[in-house]
Amino acid sequence: MSEHLLHLSKDKKLKIIIDAQQPCVLEKRNKVYLRLCSSILSQQLSTKVSRILYDRFLNLYGGKEPSAEEILKTPASDFRKIGFSNAKASYVHNVCRFFIENKISDKRLQKMGNDEIFNLLTQIKGVGKWTVEMILMFTLGREDIFALDDLGLQQSMTRLYKLKEQDKKLLRRKIERISSKWSPYRTYACRYLWGWKDED
Repeated sequence: MSEHLLHLSKDKKLKIIIDAQQPCVLEKRNKVYLRLCSSILSQQLSTKVSRILYDRFLNLYGGKEPSAEEILKTPASDFRKIGFSNAKASYVHNVCRFFIENKISDKRLQKMGNDEIFNLLTQIKGVGKWTVEMILMFTLGREDIFALDDLGLQQSMTRLYKLKEQDKKLLRRKIERISSKWSPYRTYACRYLWGWKDED
């Protein structure tokens, strides 16, 4: 059994949902600017709607993954025609402009620590803490990220641990306390919690 499974399985409640799923594997992906654009598109949308929007986005470039320069040259009106809000059209441009101007490469990001990446990428208007957490988890393959503000995770943990707390601050504290025990493999725990929620 892998180290992350051994560690996370010490939490008996979490173990139940881990055992019901395929083992989770973290991948490192390239084109971080594009993954950021995709994350921005998926904000406040269901997985299904996000996928449709992202497919329409790729279709603007003949179904291929565009370069940051190509995205930046695309008028915001073209994005709005396929369903982007004004804000998302602007944020996608912000991401690509920032990556080009600061010469940010995938290689450079891979060498940086999590806090350095947070500090760098949250300078971009439209990129917040949650978006960077998704990049750290799903693109850069970091093992110990917990997205405390993610509604899906909050709902899964409230249900799994029968958290009755009405006060949001207290609920967050309880969730933080439970999730701290999963370190240094909190990303895997998030993936299993999301997987469990999606099975419903």
